[in-house]
Amino acid sequence: MAKKTVRDIDVAGKKVFVRVDFNVPIDAEGNVSDDKRIVAALPTIQYLLDHNAKVILCSHLGRPKGKVNKDFSLAPVAKRLKELLPDKVINFAEDTIGPSAHKAIDALHDGEIALLENVRFHAEEEKNDPAFAKELASLADVYVSDAFGTVHRAHASTAGIASFIPAVAGFLIGKELDIMGKALEDPERPFIAILGGAKVSDKIAVIKNLLNKCDCLIIGGGMAYTFLKAQGHSIGSSLLDSDNIGFAKDLLKEAEEKNVTMLLPEDHVIADRFDAEADKKVTDGVDIPDGWMGMDIGPKTAAKYAEAIKKAKTVVWNGPMGVFEFKPFAEGTQKIAEACAECGGVTIVGGGDSASAVKKLGFANKITHISTGGGASLEFLEGKILPGVAALNDK
Repeated sequence: MAKKTVRDIDVAGKKVFVRVDFNVPIDAEGNVSDDKRIVAALPTIQYLLDHNAKVILCSHLGRPKGKVNKDFSLAPVAKRLKELLPDKVINFAEDTIGPSAHKAIDALHDGEIALLENVRFHAEEEKNDPAFAKELASLADVYVSDAFGTVHRAHASTAGIASFIPAVAGFLIGKELDIMGKALEDPERPFIAILGGAKVSDKIAVIKNLLNKCDCLIIGGGMAYTFLKAQGHSIGSSLLDSDNIGFAKDLLKEAEEKNVTMLLPEDHVIADRFDAEADKKVTDGVDIPDGWMGMDIGPKTAAKYAEAIKKAKTVVWNGPMGVFEFKPFAEGTQKIAEACAECGGVTIVGGGDSASAVKKLGFANKITHISTGGGASLEFLEGKILPGVAALNDK
């Protein structure tokens, strides 16, 4: 069921509570060192301001564990927001609820902003305490959810508040649901899913869900060695999820039965130890000799994967192909990012490491959609209902 967005409601003259994701890094001088998440929220904020709403922004920052801790204050965010919107009135409240929040909100005229202090200074937030959620709701007339990175958690400001006032999606969440939803429900084919990362156990539900939807499943990263072990290959001292060898066997069989092509590495970049400075070499074939560990997909594998990706009409990618944070083992991930950038179809990169890789390598502007939520995009790919999305009003 499609969810209502800010475009579906009248916000003029209303107090609009917007749950944003301003969980940004703050440097030693107390300045925001990377404002990408703040900038990403601006289209929703600007739309509400242009439509004469009184905008109340709420976010968490870090993990203050339900206690007031000035190290996690949103004051530096308020400062950065004023620089990004210099002609707008922005009141900063010293709490999320209570007198200071009411004072900051009561002073607002249409087209002005109040930023509340870190919502996780209250332990009730993460407990999704109904009384706290009701108190948050009492500050506003309408709720807008625009922090995709938090919608897989049922917290007071992401789900609970929606029980008390009308609740709709902002542009960021609207785009996530639209693009990722279409890719999973009605993809243009061929549909290729690329999964990397360390452990099979982290991706079990994702693989199961995608096997029912995709035409080809590409496996890379540490999890590939468990599949190769399941096929009877030697993997040296590579990462092995030994509890899931049987599961990997079952999946290979299931893929065959469902006519899903499953691509696994045919060669590897291996190292004698887990270290950026380690001795490395490329294997001739699939097997890895004793005393060596797989650190990246090999050049033959990268070329084969890239060829498949370029022909796809829909691509979903989650997880790197190797230890890409070590430069000598980043090439496989780089080749996949390049192939996604050159693919003429819809390309979606699920948050986390693969999103960082694409941005770091300079391909971000050639990807259709980079998800803003790591855990949330993974659960979306698993086919799970996300509490923060389920709470929103249906169209």
